[in-house]
Amino acid sequence: MKPAIPITLPIKTLDWASLMPVVGEANRAVARFDGMLAHMPSPELLRTPLMMREAVLSSKIEGTVATITDVLRSEAGEDPVQEVRKLDVEEIMNYRLALREAQKQLKRRPFCLNLMLDLHKVLLSSVRGHNKAPGEFRRIQNYLGRPGSTMEQAIFIPPSPERLMAGLDNWERYYHADEKDALVQLALIHAQFEFLHPFLDGNGRIGRILIPLFLFDKKILSSPTFYLSEYLEENRDAYVSHLGKLHKGREAWDRWCVFFVKGITIQAEWNVFRVQAVLRLYERLKAKMFEMTTSRSVVPLLDAMFAKPIFRASAMLKVPGMPQRPQLMILLDRLVQGNVLRVLTPGSGRRGTMYSLHELVKLSEARPQSNPLRAR
Repeated sequence: MKPAIPITLPIKTLDWASLMPVVGEANRAVARFDGMLAHMPSPELLRTPLMMREAVLSSKIEGTVATITDVLRSEAGEDPVQEVRKLDVEEIMNYRLALREAQKQLKRRPFCLNLMLDLHKVLLSSVRGHNKAPGEFRRIQNYLGRPGSTMEQAIFIPPSPERLMAGLDNWERYYHADEKDALVQLALIHAQFEFLHPFLDGNGRIGRILIPLFLFDKKILSSPTFYLSEYLEENRDAYVSHLGKLHKGREAWDRWCVFFVKGITIQAEWNVFRVQAVLRLYERLKAKMFEMTTSRSVVPLLDAMFAKPIFRASAMLKVPGMPQRPQLMILLDRLVQGNVLRVLTPGSGRRGTMYSLHELVKLSEARPQSNPLRAR
């Protein structure tokens, strides 16, 4: 097998007529999701349940096994016992750092290849793959295959380093171009990025980070909080199969676009459901906490717990609006008695008690009810 030759974007042979019904449904679904975001009292309430879930699932596609609970417990100062899970958690936390860095940078400058290099450097900093040229496009040939396979046994060989920069330049120009529909454009951008495989490691995760960035850049979303890894992880075999056939002919790009754009519709529907569930939980817990206590700290405490649903009291003391430690401990004890919080690890020595806002953690971990491809 020889290195693949990139297809130049845009693809002029797409069957737009067959794509339009799927495209129209997807645009309506994304608009509905964005409308919900615009009317939220605080979009920060979604940072943990959406961004953390994205970081875990995108990394899971690459083979990690750590859960949202593992990451939250680690952030509260309790690393997983298994070394492999500890390494997984570090990768997931880097993914979330890269997402946050991307959001911050897009407010200052438009997307460019240099920004992508910055995100790649954050992604691979001090984790597995840190020795695989973080923040640099590859200068040697890579290939995709089963673990332990040689290049001769490869399933796919991306373009050679000599062709890579020309492919990336074309990819970047198309990223900023006007297309008949932005969601189809995104499908092509994502697939072409995976086709080019420009890094020695981290290509899949960077490719998925680009999805919310593009939607935000194109002003389809008011904030870059639309993540597709849930859909792609649920349909991993189909995802890999479609990508693997793109080098076989232009009709494969039509089929890929249908799969990807349908995924946007389904993910938008899941996102709407999850946003509604998060808001219902927030309002119910707020009302319950006001019934249990007359403390003026209820709202800042609840907001802080939504941002950090597994925590120790010492973390809450740093939040503006919190009472002194004795009053805070009384408040937390009442919330445990009222089943708003659960004790994960009792305090011992200098280590304070670890609490869990268990309903939010459960909601963040919850999987879709059914496989969307079978459901449709």
